[in-house]
Amino acid sequence: MTSSLLTPHSSLNLSIEFFPPQTLEGVEKLRLVREKLAVLKPEFFSVTFGAGGSTRERTFSVIKEIAAEGYEAAPHLSCIGSTRENIREILHEYKAAGIRRIVALRGDLPSGMAEAGEFRYANELVEFIRAETGDHFRLEVAAYPEWHPQARNPRDDLAAFAKKAKAGANSAITQYFYNADAYFHFVDEVRALGVDIPIIPGIMPIASFSKLARFSDACGAELPRWMRRKFEGLGDDTDAIRAFGLDVVTELCQRLLVGGAPGLHFYSMNQSALVLEICRRLQLS
Repeated sequence: MTSSLLTPHSSLNLSIEFFPPQTLEGVEKLRLVREKLAVLKPEFFSVTFGAGGSTRERTFSVIKEIAAEGYEAAPHLSCIGSTRENIREILHEYKAAGIRRIVALRGDLPSGMAEAGEFRYANELVEFIRAETGDHFRLEVAAYPEWHPQARNPRDDLAAFAKKAKAGANSAITQYFYNADAYFHFVDEVRALGVDIPIIPGIMPIASFSKLARFSDACGAELPRWMRRKFEGLGDDTDAIRAFGLDVVTELCQRLLVGGAPGLHFYSMNQSALVLEICRRLQLS
């Protein structure tokens, strides 16, 4: 496996995702991370939103900082466990702050909550945002090339994606994956359903295989057997794990771009080094 390559993709749109820090130290660290990643000239920075709005204030605080720094900021907004009035308030806050893009998600039911609330599915959130704010916001939705873990079958999952896309989404960001064929197959399937919005691959750099394996098992992202076996064979050699992870993700990105993917969305985990190195290898920086 090689890690040099690559043909330039100068017109490619990148986006980068953060989570809202819990401490003042984390907030300061994230400022430095954004400063380093800004050299990539991302189309936007997005910020996640906890189950049932549990990080609402922290998400809004980071979003306002990003916007004040002159970058486009895209807050995540999940609807499950929320009321229409609660979502309406958040939309008005973002609109008043000059935010023009939202990542609209169903989200997870907060721990201990038995009922979904006034929204059950992401298409209902997209419809509500359009009814409340018209075309003010550009809306991103989620896509699952390897199928949503709660979907009964692939056909239902495709239908659910098509429904939220046709409700008014502008584009989609996928769950991370390491099998490029899954992405291309998913795109072909949704195009056959008449969905023509851009579908941006979500990219997860690999810093720790043990953490990645636990997270992947929980969220339904498949780790190919050959990849698992290789990482397991590296044991606790952190340098070798990092080097192999960089090769895997760089070559995945290259294959996606050569195959026509319209952009890349990096799940940064509030770190800059791996994203910067992958983009350097892809000649995007």
